Amino acid sequence: MKNVLFVSLGCDKNLVDSEKMLGLLNEAGYRVAQEESEADAIVVNTCCFIYDAKEESVETILEMAEWKKKGRLKALIVTGCMAQRYQDEIQQEIPEVDAVIGTTGYTEIVPILDEILAEAEASQKEAAVEEPKEKSFVNCCPSIDLLPASLADKRVVTTGGYTAYLKIAEGCDKHCTYCIIPKIRGDYRSVPMEDLIAEAKDLAESGIRELILVAQETTMYGKDIYGEKRLHILLKELCKIEDIEWIRVLYCYPEEIYDELIHTIASEDKICNYLDIPIQHASDNVLKRMGRRTTNQELRDVIAKLRKEIPDIVLRTTLITGFPGETQKDHEILMNFVDEMEFERLGVFTYSKEEGTPAEKMENQIPEEVKEERRDEIMELQQEIAFDFSEKMVGKVMKAYIEGKISGENAYIARTYMDIPGVDSNVFVITDEELMTGDFVNVLITGSNDYDLIGELQYK
Repeated sequence: MKNVLFVSLGCDKNLVDSEKMLGLLNEAGYRVAQEESEADAIVVNTCCFIYDAKEESVETILEMAEWKKKGRLKALIVTGCMAQRYQDEIQQEIPEVDAVIGTTGYTEIVPILDEILAEAEASQKEAAVEEPKEKSFVNCCPSIDLLPASLADKRVVTTGGYTAYLKIAEGCDKHCTYCIIPKIRGDYRSVPMEDLIAEAKDLAESGIRELILVAQETTMYGKDIYGEKRLHILLKELCKIEDIEWIRVLYCYPEEIYDELIHTIASEDKICNYLDIPIQHASDNVLKRMGRRTTNQELRDVIAKLRKEIPDIVLRTTLITGFPGETQKDHEILMNFVDEMEFERLGVFTYSKEEGTPAEKMENQIPEEVKEERRDEIMELQQEIAFDFSEKMVGKVMKAYIEGKISGENAYIARTYMDIPGVDSNVFVITDEELMTGDFVNVLITGSNDYDLIGELQYK
């Protein structure tokens, strides 16, 4: 039995691809290694969305390549966004890599790995009697407009506990001026609804109780294959799955949020009143240069509608600071917007110049120190907003999902509907009662600690 180690970098959408590859390998008889020293093969699923992600991917590949010199490693495969974008460069610059698999080629992981390992074993035998042949390099980067098979029944969930991501679409049609994703992930392609329902049912049968819907953009789901947006219909169907307790939606572009979607979120008990709406900026000048399809006023209107129709909704957004041509006035407009909108959850990235994008060649590029100063100013403001929001939760009884026990303490780590795993806040639940990971309990919030909440188990 061969051992394979997976390193999955980047976003949750990448993670889903990794889990499907793991499922295929598991079915083929491969065993998942826990340490590099145990691995016959290593797969690095890469990200290259921004400079830091690109740097992390390169460093990880080089680190794994070292195990070919000092361990049992015979195969090193690079998959994902960097593999798609830099397939030739990887082959030329990192000879330890045996194969690259692009963003739509991951269903071929088993035959590719089988081939590489078989060749490696043959080379070892040949080396004992003659000069070994030059190893072959596998390039599996099919059209980025393909929609890979769903593999709904083969996926191996790695998130632990009882939460899983459900990727409902591939690619993106927006072509924002700073973003390379459409060039490496293709145009928007919705996964057929019947495939998603089947996958969700399989996940529920395996013990999953929380589904998190992801895509480059979730709000456009169905438009390409059904002729209309059908995210609200998909959500209603997912709500019918008995064992699923929570459903939440990420990456909703504000201009695509529509009335039926809002009504569905408001009316279905299983859908968390939580929405991730990446707006990126609030200055009309910057939004236009970014190629975004909203204005400051339109953003205000959609946020106002969401809060009116779903009074307890928690909104998360992401911003980019230091975009080319961003003036101090633009920055102040963004600061005022953040102050007025009071997003419950917010993250800020400094603009990252990506080769091959229109923004790369724009005039008036902003110095790094200015980008960072503006980012820090926004985060300082957001910190005040977030802390105030946490304090307002004191005295409320909230449903919480238990994620684990704190070692040596009569306390558990939990999340409410207001938080996604690994990104947002936690609730520390104080109780002498024994709880299990995956339990849903009622918690009386008794205090706050900056971003996090403290509570006591509330007995009915």
